[in-house]
Amino acid sequence: MIEVLHFDFMQRALVAALLVGLTAPAVGTFIVQRRLALLGDGIGHVALTGVALGFLTGTAPVLTAVLVAIGGAIAIELVRERGRTGGDVALALLFYGGIAGGVLLIGLAPGGSNATLTSYLFGSISTVSAQDVWVIGLLTVAVLAVVAVFGRELFLLCQDEEVAKASGLPVRFLSLLLAVTAALTVVIAMRVVGLLLVSALMVVPVATSRQLTRGFRATMALAMALGVVATLGGLLSAFYADVAPGSAIVLIALAGFGVAMGLGRFVRRSRT
Repeated sequence: MIEVLHFDFMQRALVAALLVGLTAPAVGTFIVQRRLALLGDGIGHVALTGVALGFLTGTAPVLTAVLVAIGGAIAIELVRERGRTGGDVALALLFYGGIAGGVLLIGLAPGGSNATLTSYLFGSISTVSAQDVWVIGLLTVAVLAVVAVFGRELFLLCQDEEVAKASGLPVRFLSLLLAVTAALTVVIAMRVVGLLLVSALMVVPVATSRQLTRGFRATMALAMALGVVATLGGLLSAFYADVAPGSAIVLIALAGFGVAMGLGRFVRRSRT
């Protein structure tokens, strides 16, 4: 473990992984509660278009991914709210449009972008720069601030939207805020776990935590702890085994879910 810290790129990657492990499950707890578990996948596909747009225009892919992901998240929320299109259909539209736009733009970008794009799709510990760490840090602060300030209101929204309306809460604002927060979380995680697997880190630790806890706050706290274990453990496994970090992180998270299922049954029996 100590030798890992001798490498600058691993120091940066571990910091980024810690921040991602905290942020993704925190936002994922609200998303799972609202039964939009695939929202992260949809936004990830749209963020792919943003990354490709960055390559095409010669600007920072992270910045363009943030802007496009936020736009896509707002669009899907407005489509879901105003139209007759259900949440699952709106997500499907986001999936297809994001992939199509990303493939089209990357084909128009200068040569050599395909290899770099792979690091955004599946994560890459060796390409996390100091600038990436600063950006991830700032976005993490923004996301966790939203969770801390609006946590109660977002919980009521995700629990029952009609009750939230009857309570006088600004449902549209909160829905858009949650969508934008999810978009920022996807961009935070894409350098570590990859756009194609980011939704797993938002959902699996939450699903694991729900096997063992009661109460929303306890679920979120344990999910965040499990997210940190998965991201740090996955990065270390990727370093020593020379495998893709995104897949290692997700597989560790899934292994934790399998263990939690068995422990959850024991816990529930002991309570009865």
